[in-house]
Amino acid sequence: MASDGNSQRVQDYDWEAALSDKKVDPETDSGADFDLDFGGGAQAGKKPAGHQNLDLLLDIPLEITAELGRAKMIINDLLQLGQGSVIELNKLAGEPLEIMVNQKLIARGEVVVVNEKFGIRLTDVISPLERIKQLS
Repeated sequence: MASDGNSQRVQDYDWEAALSDKKVDPETDSGADFDLDFGGGAQAGKKPAGHQNLDLLLDIPLEITAELGRAKMIINDLLQLGQGSVIELNKLAGEPLEIMVNQKLIARGEVVVVNEKFGIRLTDVISPLERIKQLS
């Protein structure tokens, strides 16, 4: 497969700087030269290139899961389950739930009830740098 400059630019993109409030100058930072404008250049009145790239990512749907705990069972025990059965989970009462996005841990929290609906109060959020490390 032929390699072009765009794949290298995406790989070398400075994700840590993009997720922080730091300003990255594409003229001086060779790794931050990530631009998806294939249509022929910048136009007057448009957002800066970094904001345009981020806007593309903001509309991506993600699967969010709150995991209370896990259990392993043999098929025979699974078939015996009925209404009122209790499944023992691997976590103790009071331990935080794990909040996963696309099966990657991003936070921990506790269950709350708001207007007769369940919710989760985040108690510990994984740092953006650690979340990026989980992606690779």
